[in-house]
Formats: sequence, C-alpha cells, structure tokens
Amino acid sequence: MSDQLTLSAEARERAGKGASRAMRRDGRVPAVIYGDKKDPEPIHLEERELVKMLQTGHFMNSLVSLNIGKDKTNALPKDIQFHPVTDRPMHVDFLRIGKGTSVTLAIPVNFVNEEESPGLKRGGVLNIVRHELELTCPADDIPSEITVQLDGLEVGDSIHISQIELPEGVVSAIDDRDFTIAGVVAPSALKRDDAETEDEEGEEGEEEVGAGDVPTTTQGSGDDDEESDS
Repeated sequence: MSDQLTLSAEARERAGKGASRAMRRDGRVPAVIYGDKKDPEPIHLEERELVKMLQTGHFMNSLVSLNIGKDKTNALPKDIQFHPVTDRPMHVDFLRIGKGTSVTLAIPVNFVNEEESPGLKRGGVLNIVRHELELTCPADDIPSEITVQLDGLEVGDSIHISQIELPEGVVSAIDDRDFTIAGVVAPSALKRDDAETEDEEGEEGEEEVGAGDVPTTTQGSGDDDEESDS
C-alpha cells in the first residue's frame, strides 16, 4: 500500500483571482476539495510543503490526509495546475474520499528478476509496453506499485495482464481484453544477422535452380529448314 501523506491546510474565506494572487505572493497555493456528495470546500496550502510532496513522485496516486483546523479530510489529488514559465503549483483539485470508496489510478509497474530470464541473459531486450497500469482499487488501500516477475522468460515471450496477481480488491480498469504489459524481443543486431542469413540462403537456392533447370535451345532452325526446302 502507498504511504498516506499529510498536508496542513486552511479554509479560504475569499475567492477570485485577486485573492488567489495574494495567497501565492504569501507562499500559499489555492485548492479545492469536492466529491462525496458534499459541497466544494475551498482551501489553501503551504507551497513549500506541497512542492516537497510533489518531489516524491507518487503524490498523484497517494491518499492525502488534509488537516483543516481540527477537521481531517481524506482526499485524492486529481489535478494540479502549474505556472507555464516557472512551473510553480498554482492550484490543486482534491477528490474527497468517503468510506468504502473505490478509485481508478495509474499505478507504476516494477519489473524484477531480470537475471532469471534466459532470453535476457542471451542478449534479448525487455520491451516495456506499459510502465503504468490503470487499476481500480479501494481508496484506503492503494498499492504503491505492481511487481512483475521476469524469471523464465525466453525471447519471444510476453506478459499479459491476466498473468499478474493483483492485490486483493484491485482489478484492472481495462477489462475487455488481455493486454500486453511487456515482452522479451531479439536485439536489432540479431534480427539483422538472421535476415542477412535468410537472404543469402535464398540467393544460393536461386543460383542452383537456374543452373540445372534452364534448357538449351537453338532458335530459328525450323525456319532455316523451310527455306532450304523451298
């Protein structure tokens, strides 16, 4: 399960662009909490604390406990707006999470046991199709990553979602096909060598057929005989 993060927040008493600009000048980031059949709740966060959490790399798929005065709200970050020049966070949207809520998130994939793959040991290349998986999971039990084992894979083998053992209560958001996550493919150099070998074998076969199957004929002999008879 991914670690639950905690952020201190304060209620926003004023709305509008002017009030938001003033907050940003004071090192605060405007935000809003919505969902769970409740009214939207405007808040603001300390920018430095928010940036520190963004640098962890898993802020967007972590449950965040927002401490607003004496109240605590569990929420999931849904959208962050950044300044187009400075990349400073400008606004954050949080989805309020109620008890028993399920959410759909992009969970990172971690590939392990590469040294146990015969195909990779022989020079094969791991072709990763999906670095993240769209999964539906309980909001209070979000996996930090999905581990994919590579042991036993040969060149030409691939791994599909049906082969992955997901945590309890977690299912793939894509349920209409058994999609590929990764596979072991031959390196480009090996493919070129195989292609050149096939071309050479094909040329040798054509030469052998040409030498033995083309008949020798003398053209015009019949015409010469007719002329001599006339």
